Amino acid sequence: MNPIVSTILISSLGLGTTLTFIGSHWLLVWMGLEINTLAIIPLMMRQHHPRAVEATTKYFITQATASALLLFASITNAWTSGEWSLTEMINPTSATLALTALALKIGLAPLHFWLPEVLQGLDLTTGLILSTWQKLAPFAILLQLHPLLNPNLLLSLGILSTIIGGWGGLNQTQLQKILAYSSIANLGWMITILHYAPNLTLLNLILYIIMTLTTFLLFKTFNSTKINSIASSSTKSPLLSIITLLTLLSLGGLPPLSGFMPKWLILPELTKQSLFIPATIMALMALLSLFFYLRLCYTTTLTMNPNPTNMSSSWRTKSNHPTLILLTSATLSILLLPLTPTIFMLI
Repeated sequence: MNPIVSTILISSLGLGTTLTFIGSHWLLVWMGLEINTLAIIPLMMRQHHPRAVEATTKYFITQATASALLLFASITNAWTSGEWSLTEMINPTSATLALTALALKIGLAPLHFWLPEVLQGLDLTTGLILSTWQKLAPFAILLQLHPLLNPNLLLSLGILSTIIGGWGGLNQTQLQKILAYSSIANLGWMITILHYAPNLTLLNLILYIIMTLTTFLLFKTFNSTKINSIASSSTKSPLLSIITLLTLLSLGGLPPLSGFMPKWLILPELTKQSLFIPATIMALMALLSLFFYLRLCYTTTLTMNPNPTNMSSSWRTKSNHPTLILLTSATLSILLLPLTPTIFMLI
């Protein structure tokens, strides 16, 4: 893709998210979401591959439906209350419609069906943008609307997302689909606690973005899209395979890694609200997610590539990938748990 075009598209992504962050008027917020969607579509289609075109079409139809539903919710609220302000959504029907639209935008269950298929058809770089940056704008709206949203509906969406995210990733062999179901499960944890402790939702979102960034960069470094293709990573780069192991375990929420922090804080908060059964279900579903992360860890570090090669190994060749970003994100993905009290006070 032409560098000028890439610069314009990436700038438009930033502009759309910024508009949503700073906007307090529903039309301005909706405009930011639309700019965001339209800017990523050419990036998704840059491969000119049938799978990429199919994924882009599915993404466009889904996001257009969610945007139309969100606009309808804001117009309905303005019609009944006379207010276009984001925080003045006093009509419960409009608030429910807005929550449904935003759940469809980010891929919450049961509106998640597009996310694994779309991620599967994209390359790792665009998949990274879709899994991290595109979540920021909808969550900025949800964090502002959280007192107005139905807590029972939020709890139902969150629990269903953790269940589907845990079960859906068990039988997958494609790395993008595994990361898609991982995203659904993590989004479930964020949505469940949104009404009771929005600061924990923000903390979970930040940690999820850091860990997902590290995982995508590692898979991009290994040039892997399937479970079998990462079996040779331990021979190519033993250090990166160890970092991959720790990052995947952190994504699964295993102590004493950074990914354990949000679960450590969310489960006691749910018990304080007397939500014992949802907390138990989510903890059990976290074990399912941990299982398919452990399967990835086993393939990455404890198995060898079954295909023998008759040429010299290339594991010491110099990589052209940005190592500083990978090093920083990997460090944050693994070593943040001891700083939990400080981070919690800051947020």
